[in-house]
Amino acid sequence: MKPKPKKLWMVLGIAGFVLIILTGLTVVNLNFSRQNPGGNDFMVHWVGTRALLLDGISPYSDETALQIQEMAYGRPARPGEHELRVAYPVYSVAVFFPFALVNDFNLARALWMTLLEAALLLLTYFSIRLVNWKPSLLSLAAFFVFGVLWYHSVRPLINGNAVILVALGLVGGLVALRARMDELAGILFALTTIKPQVVVLVVAWVLVWGITQRRWRLVSWLVGTEVILIAVGFLLLPNWLLENLREVLRYPGYNPPGTLTAALASWFPSVGRRIGMVVSGVLALVLLVEWNYGRSKPYHAFLWVFFLTLTVSQWIGIQTDPGNFIVLLPALALVYATWEARWRNTGKTLTGVNLLILLVGIWWLFISTVSYGDQPQQSALLFLPLPAYLLVTLYWIRWWAVSPPATLYEPIAADEDIF
Repeated sequence: MKPKPKKLWMVLGIAGFVLIILTGLTVVNLNFSRQNPGGNDFMVHWVGTRALLLDGISPYSDETALQIQEMAYGRPARPGEHELRVAYPVYSVAVFFPFALVNDFNLARALWMTLLEAALLLLTYFSIRLVNWKPSLLSLAAFFVFGVLWYHSVRPLINGNAVILVALGLVGGLVALRARMDELAGILFALTTIKPQVVVLVVAWVLVWGITQRRWRLVSWLVGTEVILIAVGFLLLPNWLLENLREVLRYPGYNPPGTLTAALASWFPSVGRRIGMVVSGVLALVLLVEWNYGRSKPYHAFLWVFFLTLTVSQWIGIQTDPGNFIVLLPALALVYATWEARWRNTGKTLTGVNLLILLVGIWWLFISTVSYGDQPQQSALLFLPLPAYLLVTLYWIRWWAVSPPATLYEPIAADEDIF
């Protein structure tokens, strides 16, 4: 059936409006990029992708690393400076390839920032959609503003960190899983492994739950897609797995503290490491208990355990960075949706106050502790606020989220548009 003329014109009008907005954003981003050198997270993979696909050089090679350092510093990295080496799996070049075709780095960075900005808006929207949160217009506007402007969105955006796309992939996979579109969910979860340290535990939890629930399409599509990605990586670079492993192992050596244990050890040299190890051990035990409980439960319980797992991942000893905490935005939506469903107007007030505290508080902590070198360096203190806040609030809502008298998270009907 041909679309009706009025509907066609409406679609074309919306598409044109979106194109104008994206073009305007790109122009603004281009001016920002020219006036504010940086975007090193993107630069590393832009150069690495060009080296592999255009020059046939391994993105993990010293030659590529030197090229990145010359571009960032105007010289090789000095001892103690960030070495700016590629540490993503080689199949991540599929994400960066279209931008690597752009010879002008500032233009490529501007286009990349536009993609990340669009992804932030979609991430915020799907975070709300995922948990059936029906906020008032004021709460909706506040959450969108928060989702775009809080510290953990702005930092990865300016640095060009692909973790924003990973966060969108995770929430997209959860929405698809809730709609019983298991094939799509499996593909999306597999694609998030371009940053494996961020998602390794939650992907493992998805597999555990999928196997227990006999969601074999989810399991097979996730595992199958990952096998294909790894195989494509071998076609691009036969020795990529060993080279990538080498870079992953050397990564902590030239980065600021990347685990809670390392951060505590830098603050309290005598006891910090032991405290961090105890905290990580306790959290690992908590996670095992919750996985054992949640693996046989329905989707709403799975979702709570998913966000607990994602939160615990930041403190359990896996190398990460507060710049990756954007993946926790959907967990905040779960907390606030539960508050508002449970306490109505009081829940709305509580949500608004908490959004303001997180928005202002984390920015204040960054500004008051930042150090300046080639680029502003965040303090390891930023490891603490958001994971601690979510551990408390997730357990606050646990009963209503996991064993509610009437679930807040009914599955979307098979014929319902998830968008």
